[in-house]
Amino acid sequence: MSARILVVDDQEPNVRLLEAKLKAEYFEVITATSGAKAIEAARRDQPDVILLDIMMPEMDGFEACRRLKADATTRHIPVVMVTALDQREDRVAGLECGADDFLTKPVDDVTLFARVRSLLRLKVVLDELRVREVNAPADFLVGEAENPAGNWVLVVAGDARAGEHLRTKLPSSVQSKVVTDPALASRVAVSGIDLMLIDLTTSQFDGLRLCARVRSEAATRHVPIVAVVSPDDIERSVRALDLGVNDIIHRPVDSGELNARVATQLRRKNYADRLRTRLDESLEMAITDPLTGLHNRRYFASRLQQMVESRAHGGAPCSVLISDLDHFKRINDTHGHAGGDAILTQFSDRLRGGLRAMDIAARYGGEEFVIAMPDTDLQQAIIAAERLRKAVAKDCFRLPEGEVAKSVTVSVGVAEVFPGESPESVMKRADIALYRAKAEGRNRTVAAKRESRAA
Repeated sequence: MSARILVVDDQEPNVRLLEAKLKAEYFEVITATSGAKAIEAARRDQPDVILLDIMMPEMDGFEACRRLKADATTRHIPVVMVTALDQREDRVAGLECGADDFLTKPVDDVTLFARVRSLLRLKVVLDELRVREVNAPADFLVGEAENPAGNWVLVVAGDARAGEHLRTKLPSSVQSKVVTDPALASRVAVSGIDLMLIDLTTSQFDGLRLCARVRSEAATRHVPIVAVVSPDDIERSVRALDLGVNDIIHRPVDSGELNARVATQLRRKNYADRLRTRLDESLEMAITDPLTGLHNRRYFASRLQQMVESRAHGGAPCSVLISDLDHFKRINDTHGHAGGDAILTQFSDRLRGGLRAMDIAARYGGEEFVIAMPDTDLQQAIIAAERLRKAVAKDCFRLPEGEVAKSVTVSVGVAEVFPGESPESVMKRADIALYRAKAEGRNRTVAAKRESRAA
């Protein structure tokens, strides 16, 4: 996986060394020799990962990281602190100022590339979501990193005592549970958790296999995993990162560092969850009429096309209904657009009440509504249309002022899809039937004539 990496270090030899290593792995490399230049380069070039030194004059790496994470144009870029500092306080400080990872010089090449690949996989997913949510950067991670209350963490260890020991080191604001059986851990993860803390040092089960299983399941693919490993077990650490583990922490586990790493992972997950929710909402809005909550014309057209194609290849019968509220202009003229909207909303509710789960109802425009009915022949469609017509005429409609709108009725045109017929043709036949219903006195259902197919 190739990517653009920004290397930041005030020492030219360090920059050149990292640049050479990364280019040998076919990464594109850009460089900066100060915190200020790093911020400028990040804004301008939008790298995929930033490798940031801490010990720099004027603006150290901590301050540069804080500014990068405070900037809406750069806060989504993963930052890895690369430094000679190896104290627990330095690691925690780096993670708390927004860094996504922390590597100590001299950097092991295998570990470096594994970390970079891991962060790149995450960024690819987030970038795909961000492309669909143009407003996402404006409130990236607001408040959620500082207060992960309500998040569930599943601790998976070889025995209950070791698991409880790890659990006590977690942030007090999260809820947690200890599991010692990897099969049970997989089932619990599917039920809905926010992070897994897996002890890879245990000999009771194969922790890497559990990590692979979690990543292979669609329901748990995006659950962050923090793995506990021995500091000298580089091979296991690299395997874990390559399998999709989000972060690793070395034994003995420091509670402050674990808190910082867990907060980072929960911050990422909460952000990704918000993006996915917004994407779902955007997709829903794209196919939904905002007033009635029914599908819109575009969605209906795509589904009708599918039904017509299925019918052309020997599929089950299907039919189309077009309904139009009678004298709707009179309602708008008498009660205003607010009154008209109230009628349309209540009509939509009654329409839903008479449909099967497989039927597709949509607002076609104004007071005109359409229904596509799969697995339905003409006679069955006429019965459904009559059921709708009677439901509308039976009870009065309520207006916003509390008044009652009397005599609201609907006319319906019905057409069954002929094998090989186009969507435009069947809609035209149903529309002709609707106009006949209007011309014959309204508040009635009229079926399209079979001989009208040639029209």
